[in-house]
Formats: sequence, C-alpha cells, structure tokens
Amino acid sequence: MASERERNAKGEFTDRIPPEAALEAFDAREDVARPLTAADIMEALDCSRRTAHNKLNTLVEAGRLETRKIGARSRVWWRPIPAVDPGRTAAEADADRTDHSSEAEQAIRAADLPGSGRTLDARREALAAAYEYLTSHPSATKSDFLDDVYPKYPAKFETPDGWWNAIQPALKELPAVDPPEERGHLWKFLGGDRFTPTLG
Repeated sequence: MASERERNAKGEFTDRIPPEAALEAFDAREDVARPLTAADIMEALDCSRRTAHNKLNTLVEAGRLETRKIGARSRVWWRPIPAVDPGRTAAEADADRTDHSSEAEQAIRAADLPGSGRTLDARREALAAAYEYLTSHPSATKSDFLDDVYPKYPAKFETPDGWWNAIQPALKELPAVDPPEERGHLWKFLGGDRFTPTLG
C-alpha cells in the first residue's frame, strides 16, 4: 500500500525495487533466448505494470536490454546477444584469438535447433560437444560423430539419424567448420588449436 512505502529525506517515495531485479527474471528462464513481456516482469517482481515498464525502460536506456514492439499494443524485451560477424578475415581472427570461444558460444546459442526449455538446452549442449569433437579431431565423418558424440549427448533424440539431422545443419554454421560437399566425406576444422572452444 502507498501509506507503507518508505520516503526519502525530501519526503519523496523511495523505490523498493531496483531495475536490476528485473534482470533476475531474465536469468531465471529455462529458455534464455525467449523475450519477456511486461506481464512476465510484473509476475516476477510482484509489481504494477507501470513499475515493470519503468524498470525495463531503465535497463534499455542503460544498454542492458533491447525492446521491440510487436502487434498494435504489445512489446517484448530481451538481453542483447552480439551477432557473429561473418566478414572476419583470417588475419583479424589471428589477432583476436581470445574471442573465438565466445564467438562459438554465441553461434551455438543462436543456432536453429528444434525444441525449447530443457530440451533445447540439451540440444545446444550436444551441438557444443560435436563442435568440440571436431576441434580435437579436425577431420571427422558422420559415423565418427554418431559413434563418439551421440551416445554421450543424445539430446532427447530417439535415433542417431534424428540427432544428426538436427545437429549437422547447425554445425555447418559454426566458426571454422568446413562441411563436406557430398555425403560420406570428411568434416574439417580449419582453425587449428587456436579455435578450441571452452564451452559449458
């Protein structure tokens, strides 16, 4: 109630909810890529719509969230994830070696994989495992992935072929991966050890 709210030395109401509290709602999601609405923040913070909007707008101004209007009267917010720059040259990559693991992690988080929540998390983990496998085995076949990666990271797929049909298109898009032009040929990793990711 308004009468119970604390006031500062000037007699103005103090804000009992810092803007950062809204970020906790983003961290608590099972699917960290899913944007949130003001209603999600209202529920998480047990606050009014106006308070939720104020917190979210403060975080947008600080560059910690992005927002977009959807439909006539709706808006969503999300944590920004920098895009992977496809135009990097080999010389630029060599000059910035420490960013490769984060580049791979960003690409894995952005990968188009089926599922949501924990299933999507498991599939991202499987993709990361397949990528790590290729970095340590720079020439690998489909059967290598199915023999060495799938059993440890089945990612809720019932068959190895179902797993491969989901993982291999995403694997093609990861940094320094050279997919085979024809079936049965070798997958290659072009980055050498300088690209080895530290995922997980």
